[in-house]
Amino acid sequence: MSFATDVKNEISDLRLSKTENIAELSAFIRNNGHFSNDEIMLYTENMMIAKRVYALVKNLYDVHSLMTTRQNVAFNKNNVYYIEIKDKVDLILHDLSVMDEDGKMLDSPKEYIVAEEEEMKAYIRGTFLAKGSINDPKTSQYHLEFLFDKKYESVFLQRLLNHFNLNSKIILRDTKYMVYIKEAEKIADFLKLIKAFRSVLYYEDVRVLREQKNITNRLNNCEQANTEKIINTCNSQLKDIEKIEKNIGLDILDDKLKLVAEYRQKYPESSLLELSEIISLETDTPITKSGLNHRFRKIKEIADRLDKNKGSMSSSVGGTKN
Repeated sequence: MSFATDVKNEISDLRLSKTENIAELSAFIRNNGHFSNDEIMLYTENMMIAKRVYALVKNLYDVHSLMTTRQNVAFNKNNVYYIEIKDKVDLILHDLSVMDEDGKMLDSPKEYIVAEEEEMKAYIRGTFLAKGSINDPKTSQYHLEFLFDKKYESVFLQRLLNHFNLNSKIILRDTKYMVYIKEAEKIADFLKLIKAFRSVLYYEDVRVLREQKNITNRLNNCEQANTEKIINTCNSQLKDIEKIEKNIGLDILDDKLKLVAEYRQKYPESSLLELSEIISLETDTPITKSGLNHRFRKIKEIADRLDKNKGSMSSSVGGTKN
């Protein structure tokens, strides 16, 4: 069972006020199935949703719908639940602000359907039951979406979502309009808004674990990068020392430079900080990381001059003593 199904099952079991139920049913009917003046046909692959819609119609309008089950052979072979409403069709469509008095579908429901914030939330909840999908937070990306055939439906839903600062956006995908949210915190806020509280707990637990794992990975990557930087620095210093030793010998260096050269050869994998602490401890002469780095720069200068002069440095190196 998918996370989206878990969320829909949870909110299909809510007990709400009459005005909330009207707003939710209005959204579901507007965004699901087909209707006319003498029949409303709805469908869903979720049995819990089918039972909820059936109950809402019965409780609000005292209408017993016909619910049938068929197998979706063309796609995933899941059961599809059809709800057929044949009584009080005009009353239901007008009361839910789906159709006007002339039998024309309204671009958006009238203000009384979403007059208060709880009714807005209920309308969003009904739209999610009809058109919504949400990724499991364990997957590679956070994603919540609603897919509409009509642009005005997507614009209306976006307005409701953004009333609650959910930062939803609309894009055209093929011939449909997708309202989506990709921010993890906003998706968590959406789940709270539609009262899917068990799903919120699961979502937040997984999100925290993912973020902790990401932080650990970033720290490991940073540590790996620092380790590689230290190794590269050590290898470069060793090459400079080797070049000097091979061409003119380390004895030509002054005592300070010769000391750090010998310690670098003795401790080839130590960082500058570690090496400065080792030298300070073993020689009883304090030297800082900065001071050590300064001496290695002078050694590099000598090695670079050797490259330029091809070994004719014996007479000029003496000036480096200090």
